[in-house]
Amino acid sequence: MTDIENKLIIGTAPDSWGVWFADDPKQIPWERFLDEVAEAGYKWIELGPYGYLPTDPSRLADELKARDLRVSAGTVFTAFHRGGRPQDAAFEEAWEPARRVAELTAAMGGEHIVVIPAMWRDDVTGEAVENEVLTSEQWDSLFKGHDELGRRLGEQFGLKQQFHSHADSHVQGQADIERLLENTDPELLTLCLDTGHAEYGGASSVDLIRKYPERIGYLHLKQIDPDVLAKVRAENLTWAAANLAGVMAEPPSGLPDLREVIEAVEGLGRPIFGIVEQDMYPVAFDVPLPIAKRTRSYLLSCGSRTRVS
Repeated sequence: MTDIENKLIIGTAPDSWGVWFADDPKQIPWERFLDEVAEAGYKWIELGPYGYLPTDPSRLADELKARDLRVSAGTVFTAFHRGGRPQDAAFEEAWEPARRVAELTAAMGGEHIVVIPAMWRDDVTGEAVENEVLTSEQWDSLFKGHDELGRRLGEQFGLKQQFHSHADSHVQGQADIERLLENTDPELLTLCLDTGHAEYGGASSVDLIRKYPERIGYLHLKQIDPDVLAKVRAENLTWAAANLAGVMAEPPSGLPDLREVIEAVEGLGRPIFGIVEQDMYPVAFDVPLPIAKRTRSYLLSCGSRTRVS
């Protein structure tokens, strides 16, 4: 990224087209997703769930080249609170899919792996699958697991681990995020600061940027509808229910103020990806493209050094 200077580079992801799974009839076909990303004017994408886009590197490279697109990151899921040491079954269960994603990401020229922790409530049904609160031993296991994952991603693939706090996960609020940062190696883990999920969990994106500037490695740009969020908190809705209720809002109608976030990130003086992610699963196929165009235009109006390539 040395040719990009100190810019916030705007991209998008399959999530903004309602893609959560590798294969689901409710999701837009991957060819149409790539076509519409290019039509909307974006140059950078994430891979999304492994298997949604072609996993053969040669074929995927050809598909991207045909549309003048590049890959910023892949995404993996972990549950290191259940076993974060390399000899633990939970670690190896996470490493094998992470290895495949890392291999494809590196082959496509990507530099980052976005890492999402397991949710304690199912993201579709909302059913509780484990305790909401971690023990101190589970926290320690989580820290060790992410340090080891970051080490492997760096040593084997030259990739950076970007940790993504998430609604209904054990790392959701400001205190959770700060605890993670204070107990992991800054050389092995930085944040994929998701502005929407941070807001959902009661965390301040701008405060995190100012307090931990060296730990901000990547951004997911999205907003929360404050009225829906108030209902979520009043009724203790699950993330699954909140998503269906439309908790994710089209910028600039929600929170946080993305202009303020972008200005804070630009103040860091280094290139960072800002990937648009508006959770919309499931969504009618004709809905995402107009939103993607409007969101891109809005984000490019924010800050002084924001660009798409």
